[in-house]
Amino acid sequence: MPHPLGGRAGVWGGAPGKVRCAHCCAGTDPALKIKDQQTGEVATDRETGASLYTVTVMLMEDGRAEVLKITVPETGLAAGLKPGVMVRPVELFATPWARIFNGQLSDGVAYRAARLELVMVEAAQ
Repeated sequence: MPHPLGGRAGVWGGAPGKVRCAHCCAGTDPALKIKDQQTGEVATDRETGASLYTVTVMLMEDGRAEVLKITVPETGLAAGLKPGVMVRPVELFATPWARIFNGQLSDGVAYRAARLELVMVEAAQ
């Protein structure tokens, strides 16, 4: 299955690991990321200790649209972030992952951004 961004995971329009976005629209409110479902432990950034959130974002370019679930630290969530607003992921990284659970291989791409900036869109004249 081809990578949703075209090409190899983690390499798209820039340095390896970094991903650029043409047009992105928030699809959900930020949701607190839970590290351990049994204990309710919240996932935190290893360096800063900030709580991590996930935001579903629609990436649109060249007549295509893809849905990305992006992890962002609480400090990187812009005021006013809500479904339907245009956003710009800053320092967006794509990291491929794979694991075997109950004998079945699961794989995918994890997305992480330092922050989500709001993008002001000018009204059509």
